[in-house]
Amino acid sequence: MQLYRVPVQIIPRPGILDPQGAAVAGALRTLGFDNIADIRVGRFITVDVKATDAQDATGMVRRMCEKLLANPVIEDFVLEEPTLQPGGQS
Repeated sequence: MQLYRVPVQIIPRPGILDPQGAAVAGALRTLGFDNIADIRVGRFITVDVKATDAQDATGMVRRMCEKLLANPVIEDFVLEEPTLQPGGQS
């Protein structure tokens, strides 16, 4: 098994109310950034997981997102490419 780091982006689905994003957009407009069309505020998570290969690591983290990390009713998630972490071999 090797240690892989899998970055995950979780964002509100389109059409879902995002009060935090609206507040950030309003604050930026107040600061003179008038070209803001929309801002969605989400979460960025990194998961370090022991897996046989990158595909296995991605599959495990995808299942984690589907079961707990993301709310499938109101959030989408995007997995980035896993990276092999040094010293994580067991």
